[in-house]
Amino acid sequence: MEYEKQKIDAGIGKKGMPKPLHEMSEKERMERAARIRIGSEIIAYAEGFMRKEGFAQMLPVLLSPITDPLWPDPAAGIYKRLEVDIYGTTVRTMHSMIVHKLVGTSLLMDRFFVVSPNIRLEKPERAATGRHLFEFSQMDFEAQGYSAADIRSLIEKMLHGLVEHVGKVMDEEFSEIGAEAPKFGIPFKVYERAELEKEYGVDWEEELPKHISEPAWIVDLPREFYDYEDPKTHRWDNFDLYLPKRGELVTGALREFEYDKMLSKMESAGVKKELYSLLLELAKEGRIKQSAGAGIGMERLIAWITDASHVGDVQAFPKVPGIVYDL
Repeated sequence: MEYEKQKIDAGIGKKGMPKPLHEMSEKERMERAARIRIGSEIIAYAEGFMRKEGFAQMLPVLLSPITDPLWPDPAAGIYKRLEVDIYGTTVRTMHSMIVHKLVGTSLLMDRFFVVSPNIRLEKPERAATGRHLFEFSQMDFEAQGYSAADIRSLIEKMLHGLVEHVGKVMDEEFSEIGAEAPKFGIPFKVYERAELEKEYGVDWEEELPKHISEPAWIVDLPREFYDYEDPKTHRWDNFDLYLPKRGELVTGALREFEYDKMLSKMESAGVKKELYSLLLELAKEGRIKQSAGAGIGMERLIAWITDASHVGDVQAFPKVPGIVYDL
């Protein structure tokens, strides 16, 4: 099949890539269906949790002149950025709704969430990691007046209740896939990024998941212009959540909102300011309010809870970097 050739061309070999439905055995299809049913329950619980916490649900944005630059995030591995001309304007596929969240919490409502489809053409060699996709969904949410610590606590509460819930109501599905919902306590342990660099070196992101048995926060990560950086200490008030043996699940932060800081950070990072002119204009006028928020990768969440070997195994129609399936 064509996707087998693409695996070889991408240098991936034949290491456990998710199969298309028409090439799966009946047992394999039943297992994927069970994971998708568990995933459906996970999404429903997460959405209900956010509503109970006072977050309104918005519908997602797929194309926009403005999206996440994913730069200078060292964890980003973009192969190509997709642009298309519509009505004489260049628009881009959504990497994440971060800019929309900053504007939305400032001008529309103080807190909201969206289950947002994202298209990020990851480098083909990332197929073999088992945790990357070029098309995926994340629960993106933002809240005015929250701190980064508030957001971390909210996520801990959500994940703890969510895993307990699906473990009870999806017992038949877990039996079908031969897995159990993960067990962990809260609050999660917090690691300083600088400490991890001292202990594991520059490859700490790959090493940490091998050495933890429960989810853990990593804080103070130099990243994009919209994450808050203390001007005196140069400490970043942001975080990632890492899973045992799997890696990053959540990214979030307290946000920048002041014009001078945004502009300075864009310039020093080499971000094209013209792509963010509206955001800068609103910030200059004092109309951007400080907020905090995060994004949770839904396929990664479902794969962790269902013990899937590859995140593509929780998608009905996998979107694996470097491979274009027929569907």
